[in-house]
Amino acid sequence: MAEELLQAYYGLPREVRFCKRCVISNQRPSSTVEFKNTTEQNKETIAFDEEGVCAACRYAEIKETGIDWKQREAELHALCNQYRSKAGNYDCIVPGSGGKDSTFTAHVLKNRFGMHPLTVTWAPHIYTDVGWRNFQKWIHAGLDNILFTPNGRVHRLVTRLAFENLLHPFQPFIIGQRNIAPKFSALNGIPLIFYGENQAEYGNNIEENFRPTMAPKFFEADGDYRKVILGGVPGDVLVKDYDVTPNDLQPYLPADRARLREVGTVVHYLGYYLKWDPQECFYYAVEHTGFSTNEERTEGSYSKYSSIDDRIDPLHYYTTFIKFGIGRATYDAAQEIRNRKITRDEGVALVKRYDHEFPHKYHTEILEYLGISDERFWECVNRGRSPHLWKFENGEWKLRRAVWMDQSAKECL
Repeated sequence: MAEELLQAYYGLPREVRFCKRCVISNQRPSSTVEFKNTTEQNKETIAFDEEGVCAACRYAEIKETGIDWKQREAELHALCNQYRSKAGNYDCIVPGSGGKDSTFTAHVLKNRFGMHPLTVTWAPHIYTDVGWRNFQKWIHAGLDNILFTPNGRVHRLVTRLAFENLLHPFQPFIIGQRNIAPKFSALNGIPLIFYGENQAEYGNNIEENFRPTMAPKFFEADGDYRKVILGGVPGDVLVKDYDVTPNDLQPYLPADRARLREVGTVVHYLGYYLKWDPQECFYYAVEHTGFSTNEERTEGSYSKYSSIDDRIDPLHYYTTFIKFGIGRATYDAAQEIRNRKITRDEGVALVKRYDHEFPHKYHTEILEYLGISDERFWECVNRGRSPHLWKFENGEWKLRRAVWMDQSAKECL
């Protein structure tokens, strides 16, 4: 079958292209409203310009030369002054798990801008040892925290359905991570929320980077469980067929829109005001809280410090490799190329070496957590391979296109 006729799943572009500056491909999906995610949903993907450069690389240029960061910081001071509590009450909410980004965000707001943050955490599926230690260090660095852990039985069910139906085992965590801060804003009447960087820095619509706030569609609705879709299954079907109650689904529902309007909730990105660099966040977290890295590099990449708190993290990135041909090394290398930590040649070589690596370390434990067999696991994985990206040849699956096969990366072969 001619390659141009091969089916492209998820609404992805049939022609695979690679950025001339970094290692990302045009298959990278933009952020989606996860509580509306379905198997039929087409993905919006990263934009490339006429020179073959991705939107994330273009924004990296703008960060270097087109933004007055002193003015942005002044705007942040003004924002904090607007909401700062004179009575010592909590005056902002910072969601996170104690990773490098949430550590940087909460610590800077408290110690540099004089805020009184309440940190809130949606628990990982299965804590890693280093993730739990970093979480404790975060709190003991001088921050109050509320740790929310959803019903384990329901969480495992929704995670299994997300894996089987969407090949997206991280979906329940993303939903919780986006919802938890607005929900605590509504509950406690604290209107100001800070997340770290805007995901648009990495390839959503570039225009999103010029707005300081998160679009409400990602975290609010009218509270009707029948209107949400979890793990590819509508809420009313979950209640009817999967032995859960409407109350069981409450943690996964977006925050109530009417209550957020009453409180005046706004969700800001700290990365809009302060020039965001993930590696610099890591250095800051090490210096100020004793943040620890993995003892060995993370499976699927060369990094030791990014997304290390959940044992499902490596599987999440492996599923993005299967669905989009973009694994963990691609994400890490693309970021570091844009931030001038490594060259494109180095990034291509790292992607070639690590992107395809299967995460063996926690595989047996994750199968037990999901309640599925290894055979069922691979059935779901292989079903998620888009024909325009993958071919089965000589008894193994191979990518049809990869960045190291690309003409612009020829020197890295």
